[in-house]
Amino acid sequence: MKPILLQAHERSLTKIRYNREGDLLFSSGKDKIPSVWYSINGERLGSYNGHNGTVWTLDVNWDSTSLVTASADSTVRLWDVQTGRERNVYQLDTPCRVCAFSYDGNRILYTNDDVMGKPCEMYLTDIRASPNEGPSARINISQKGLRKATSGLWGTLDEFIVTGHDNGELVQWDIKAMDEVRKEKPHSAQIMDLQANKDLTFLISSSKDCTAKLFDIETLEHVKTYTTERPVNSAAISPLKDHVILGGGQEAIEVTQTSVQTGKFEARFFHLIFEEEFARVKGHFGPINTIAIHPDGKSYASGGEDGLVRIHYFDNDYLDYDIAY
Repeated sequence: MKPILLQAHERSLTKIRYNREGDLLFSSGKDKIPSVWYSINGERLGSYNGHNGTVWTLDVNWDSTSLVTASADSTVRLWDVQTGRERNVYQLDTPCRVCAFSYDGNRILYTNDDVMGKPCEMYLTDIRASPNEGPSARINISQKGLRKATSGLWGTLDEFIVTGHDNGELVQWDIKAMDEVRKEKPHSAQIMDLQANKDLTFLISSSKDCTAKLFDIETLEHVKTYTTERPVNSAAISPLKDHVILGGGQEAIEVTQTSVQTGKFEARFFHLIFEEEFARVKGHFGPINTIAIHPDGKSYASGGEDGLVRIHYFDNDYLDYDIAY
């Protein structure tokens, strides 16, 4: 597999995401300028200029018309994907950590950090409304005795939201009641990323406790565990095969004394059902911060602390490889 290298970010990557068709790849980093690329050849199409701090995460709606970004400059911004024009700015008091589009693309959820004496709160906003109207709903996460949210996603039919927290808790929220329904603590350290599978039946969490775990998205029942020797920053479920891809490695702050071999900066492939690792892909010379699999399952992209996005198209060896069971 010869990767396509995308080099536009001056600092480390924080999030990469494909659109629904998989022809576009969106990336954000600590250099405040999210970018969009053609995933087929790595051509850069443009950037979304306006943030004044690290862009922690981004999401694109189902028809690739709107992009939402959450930044450390205490704003969540809504963009027109095609023109790069800024549509709306949602101003908060503290840095924004999470943002995600609902399945229908009409609502966004976003959260802020609990710093400077401010609580961590989760907001739901209808993007069709004027930004002056404020959020349609908000939940004070800190008031419920929970730590700050570090990741989040919408559940089946937009009926609930699942958030991951920096103490390893996983919480399911009912949208109508605006209250927590289920709470689990599957991890002993911060949850770095949550990703659902293609049909929104399972989600995979990745954590600094060196594991990624698979859950039923409706019940939060723990199903599988994928164990490594280094923190896992991101994990994705393949839509084509029973595989998951994990990315991580020794934390960037400790990397000065680390060689590429001992840092474990590879993307690691595990069998979804058997929890067995069967392959690794080298390339990054720092920890992998974010991983996304193409919606057709025939390629994947990884973004690292080294500021590079690498797109790998799978060889026929991988596509033909199968474990009979």
